[in-house]
Amino acid sequence: MTDDLKLKLSLLPEEPGVYRYRNREGTIIYVGKAKNLKRRVNSYFNREHAAVRTTMLVRNIVDVEYTVVNTEEEALDLENALIKEYQPRYNVLLKDDKSYPWICVSGDLYPRVYITRDARSKGDRYYGPYPKAEVAKVLIDTIRQIYPLRTCRLNVSHGTIESGKHRLCLQYHIHRCEGCCQGLVSPEQYSGYISEIRQILNGDTHQLMDLLMEQMQQLAGELRFEEAELLKRRYKLLEHVRRRSVIVSPTIHNIDVFGLLRDEDSVHVNFMHMRGGAVVQSVTLEYRLSTRDESDAEMMSMAVAEVHQRFADSYRADHVSEALVNVLPDVEFAGLTFTVPQRGDKKKLLDISLKNALQHRNDRLKMMEKLNPEQRITRTLTTMQRDLRMPVMPRHVECFDNSNISGSSPVASCVVFRNAKPSKKEYRHFNIKTVEGADDFASMREVITRRYSRLVQEGEELPQLLIVDGGKGQVTATIEALDAIGLHGKMTVVGIAKRLNELYFPGDSVPLYIDKNSETLHVIQRLRDEAHRFAITFHRKQRSKGQVHSALDDVPGIGPATRTALLKRFKSLKRIREASEQDLAAVIGPAKAQAVVKALGTVHD
Repeated sequence: MTDDLKLKLSLLPEEPGVYRYRNREGTIIYVGKAKNLKRRVNSYFNREHAAVRTTMLVRNIVDVEYTVVNTEEEALDLENALIKEYQPRYNVLLKDDKSYPWICVSGDLYPRVYITRDARSKGDRYYGPYPKAEVAKVLIDTIRQIYPLRTCRLNVSHGTIESGKHRLCLQYHIHRCEGCCQGLVSPEQYSGYISEIRQILNGDTHQLMDLLMEQMQQLAGELRFEEAELLKRRYKLLEHVRRRSVIVSPTIHNIDVFGLLRDEDSVHVNFMHMRGGAVVQSVTLEYRLSTRDESDAEMMSMAVAEVHQRFADSYRADHVSEALVNVLPDVEFAGLTFTVPQRGDKKKLLDISLKNALQHRNDRLKMMEKLNPEQRITRTLTTMQRDLRMPVMPRHVECFDNSNISGSSPVASCVVFRNAKPSKKEYRHFNIKTVEGADDFASMREVITRRYSRLVQEGEELPQLLIVDGGKGQVTATIEALDAIGLHGKMTVVGIAKRLNELYFPGDSVPLYIDKNSETLHVIQRLRDEAHRFAITFHRKQRSKGQVHSALDDVPGIGPATRTALLKRFKSLKRIREASEQDLAAVIGPAKAQAVVKALGTVHD
C-alpha cells in the first residue's frame, strides 16, 4: 500500500456513502456502499480475507474515491447506478440490467398502480426506486386495502366501456374494485383516489401511518397480538418510504449539479452528473485564489468550462441542457440553462453536492495538517488571536477554575496549554488558604495572586492569554489581583460564562459571541473542561482525606509508616487497643508503644 493511499484511508469520513477503487491504469475495479465509509473501506486493508477474489481486489487497489450521501438508502441507490455505469471487474452483483423496483402509476383513463423494474414507459409516473422490494410490495398491498383500485391489465377506455367489451371480475364482487371496466365509477372519482395515492408515494405517508397505528392499537386492545405485529411490521416499512432518495429520481434526467464552497484562499466546486435519473459521476475541483477580487460567479464559470472540457464525450452523448448551481456563473454557455433551486428534489441534490464539496475541503485541510502539523497549530493560534482581539498569538494559555461544596475544602486548578495542546506537567492545583466560606471571587483573587507572584519571583514566562471560568465578576477579581502585583495589561484576560460561546472581557459588560463552529471556541472548551476536571479530581481527594481519619492520626510521634506497620500487624484499631504494650513494642519499639498506649488506652490498662 502506498503512502498516499494510507493517508487517504486515515482521512475517510464516518458518513454514509459510496466508495470506488481504482487500479494502476485508473480504471474503476470495484464500487461499494457503506453506512460508515471510514470503517467499511479500512476493513479491506486491516485484515486477511478468506475469499481469493477479495484478496486479489485489495492487491490491485492503488486509489480510492468516495461520494458522501445523506442515508444508507441513498448509498444503495448510488452504488446501483455506478455499477451499471462502469461495470467494475470485481463487482459480482448488479452488473446485469436488473434494477431496483419502482412503483408505477399508469397514464390510463383508470390508472393502474403496480410494481415494475422497467421505469421507461412514456406517459406513466414512477416512484422510487425502492432498495428493498419488500418495502414496495407492502406499500402496494396497503394502498390496495384502502383504495378500490383495478389490478387487471385490460385496455379500459371510453370506447370499451360503451361497447361493454369487458365483464366484471372477482375483484369487483369481493369489493376490491368498483367496476372500472364497465364505468361503474366515474373517472373523476377514481382520479381522487389516484391523487391521494400519489401523495403517499411522494413520501406523505402520515395519514396512512396514522390509520395503521389506530388499527394496530385496536387489535392489541382485543388481544390479537399476532395480527397487530403484522401491522407493526408494515408501519416500520412505511417509515423507509418517507426517506425518499434523490440520488436516483424519475423526475430528474440528464442534468449537471455544481456546488461551490468558498474559503479565504480557495474555492471547492463539486460536480455531479445525472444520466437517466441517476448520479453516475462525481468529482470535486479545487482552485487556489490568487487574489481576493475573484468573485464566486467567476469561479463557477471556470469550473463549468473545465468540466465541459474534461468530460466532453459525456456532454455530446447525454445532451445536458440544465445545470443546478448555488451561484450563477457570469458567462453564458450555449445550450445550457442554469437554475438555483430553492426547494424539492433538485434542492436536495444540490445540497448533496455542497456536502461533498465541504467534505473535500475538510479532507484537504486534514491532509495538509498531517503532512505539516505546525501549519494547523499556526492556523488555530491565528484564529484565536483574531477572535479574541489579541496583539500576539496565544502560544501559552492558562485557565483557572474553583471547586467547593458549600465552602468546604475549597480548591482551585490551573491548567496550561502550549500551542493549543495540554501541557500536563505544568498543571497546578491550590488549596484556598485565606478565604472562609464559598466566596469564588475572593478565592480567584488569592489563586491569581499566588500563581503569578511566584512566576514573577522565579523569572518564569507569563502566558499571553489567561482564561477564568466565570463571567464579569470573576474577570474583575482577576484584574484586581493582577493590578495588585503590577501585571496590569501584561496578558489578555477572558471570562467564560455558563453559555460557552459568551466571552467576557475586562471593562466590557456586553459579552462577545463566537461562532459555535470556531476553532477558538473548541480550544476554549477543552481548556475549561480540563480545568474543571482537574479541580474536581483534586477536590475529591481533599474531601476523602477529611473523611478518612483514624485515632492513630492524633498520636504524637506516630507517622504514616508506623501507622501502616501497626495496621498490617493487628488489622484494626480495636485489636491495637486490645494488644499489650509488649506486643506493640515488638512491632514499633518501646517508646512509640508507650505513646500509643497513653493516647488510646488498652484493655490491659
